[in-house]
Amino acid sequence: MASSPAALASSSPPTPVQIREANAHLAALHGRVAELEARLAAAEETVRGQAGSLIRKDAETRRALEEIGRQKGREIAALEEQLRSSEDRVQELLGLIREKDGLILRLRHRSRLLGEICRCRPVLDTLLAQMAEGERLGPDSGDTSPDSSGLLPDSNCVPDGARDFSLGSDPQDSDMALFGTTV
Repeated sequence: MASSPAALASSSPPTPVQIREANAHLAALHGRVAELEARLAAAEETVRGQAGSLIRKDAETRRALEEIGRQKGREIAALEEQLRSSEDRVQELLGLIREKDGLILRLRHRSRLLGEICRCRPVLDTLLAQMAEGERLGPDSGDTSPDSSGLLPDSNCVPDGARDFSLGSDPQDSDMALFGTTV
């Protein structure tokens, strides 16, 4: 029942039972408000405590992340330095390989030349022997022998049965004898 303020003023005063009921109701409301305010204060304290804890944890996490970032930066710098050092070493080794390749090419060429010299040695020995015999005979313009040129009868100046020069008597040793010989 809703009553207007004018109706209350003209109506009879509340009875002591109504006043007690109203006071009990107000006391219950007041108790409930006090209980809710206490719970609210406790909840606010809990929230403040959790917020402070979260702020501390956030700060700790931020510091840990910053340290991890610095450590990562140091590791990256160290790895970059190792990479530069390795690249420099690779370049040095590539230069050394180029030098060695050039040396190998020069030595192969010399080896081929020595092989050719060793194969020509019998011809040179025969030529030197022929020249020595020619010098021993001296200038004689009256020689009319069939082979008065002083050259070997063979057109390539290699005597019959001649083979590559070898230090050993075995023909298979001729490859090994090419090295370390002097002409």
